[in-house]
Amino acid sequence: MSLTCWKCGASLEALSLPLRRLDECKQCGAELHVCKLCEWYSTSVAKHCREPIAEEVRDKERANFCDYFKPRPNAYSNAAQSAAERAKAELDSLFGGSSRPADTPEPSAAERARAELDALFKKK
Repeated sequence: MSLTCWKCGASLEALSLPLRRLDECKQCGAELHVCKLCEWYSTSVAKHCREPIAEEVRDKERANFCDYFKPRPNAYSNAAQSAAERAKAELDSLFGGSSRPADTPEPSAAERARAELDALFKKK
């Protein structure tokens, strides 16, 4: 089984092992020497690490210096992202938020201000 990015699922075959601390996914730019790509990562245990003597890493999505890091091929999981998207859609429907697609960038402050002014003066 080939190694894939923990964040987007893109193939990491072009990278040589062992992964360097600053390696990034060519597709999404995610850092790769992270807990979420590690064989020891598990949300079912304390500190989300099954390695009992590893130092705790607080941000599981940022590059770290863990000596026990070993990349795992099945690190990408679309289920967590779809659950988060469902939760956001439910919150948006409950509180009247915008239901923009996940791949659409967040509008800038200037764009939001322009949209509010247009809505205030009924400009379409």
